[in-house]
Amino acid sequence: MILATARRMRNYPRRDGLAGHCGYAVSMTRDIIAVDIGGTNARFCRARIGEGSPPELGTIRKYRVADHPGLADAWQAFARDEAAFLPSQAVIALAAPVDRTPIKLTNSPWIVDPVELKHRLELDRLVLVNDFVAMAHGVTAMPRDRLRHLFGLDEGLPETGTISVIGPGTGLGVALISRQGSPRIIATEGGHMDFAAIDEMDDALLARLRSRFGRVSAERVVSGPGLSVLYQALAGVEGQDVPELEDAALWRVALDGSDRLAVRALERLCRGYGTVAGDLALAHGAGAVVLAGGLTARMSASPVFAAFQERFIAKGRYRSRMGEMPVYFADHPEAGLFGAAAAGAALL
Repeated sequence: MILATARRMRNYPRRDGLAGHCGYAVSMTRDIIAVDIGGTNARFCRARIGEGSPPELGTIRKYRVADHPGLADAWQAFARDEAAFLPSQAVIALAAPVDRTPIKLTNSPWIVDPVELKHRLELDRLVLVNDFVAMAHGVTAMPRDRLRHLFGLDEGLPETGTISVIGPGTGLGVALISRQGSPRIIATEGGHMDFAAIDEMDDALLARLRSRFGRVSAERVVSGPGLSVLYQALAGVEGQDVPELEDAALWRVALDGSDRLAVRALERLCRGYGTVAGDLALAHGAGAVVLAGGLTARMSASPVFAAFQERFIAKGRYRSRMGEMPVYFADHPEAGLFGAAAAGAALL
């Protein structure tokens, strides 16, 4: 397949700066298309993968999910923007379970049929993975200097045992890496476990959220939209009348400190995130935790993110262990796409 792909590609011009002549048979590198589909945005790029080296990403192209009726339509927009021959292999990371078809994305209306999609896109090989399975693949391939230490012991990722990979976006992604010999990536739907109240304010907020949603999952609170959910619930607890703000505007005023109630909602979100991450680390028997995603990057720059650490380690008799557990942030500007490309290197 590598040689066949090289023969097909050698006569086509390259626009992304990745080497693209006929060195595939010698270097064992190849180009694929890496795609990361979230609830809000779909990201595409041409990626170069090779055994024993991190993936190299070409030009990143981003499209709003709401602007396209389906994945194939967004792919066509990407193909037009690339304006060059595309590789015949692709890996697509989806914010949804991928073990049943057709695949319904959890936080968007898109539905994906793998067989139909492969045919429509004229691909020789197509692999679909859960987005946080891809993120975990990315963590295993990420250079050490891309793992930013947050707290706990700074010993790097353990060579054996389990690593939890967690991060909020439109939903809450959770996967784990089992290192017993070659790394094994395990998909989970940990973001859909019940949200746990820890203090009296959590109790009051959870009561309001139950009256609104019925069951309250972890990702109902610990996610991008969760900030608005907490903002409205806090206002209700305190008898305040607040406007319905767009998520982007609410995050902006929470992070810049210009809306005190929004800052408090963000602090509660950080607390909830720490609780959930600590519970998952215990459930996974983790030796380390890697947080991921753009929202974590934004939150970690805020003073209220200290509430995350406070809740993460507040596990009673396991407090000392949780305080020592290495916690890192996957500090890559395109961690989702990097992970998709890393999954392609492992699975294609």
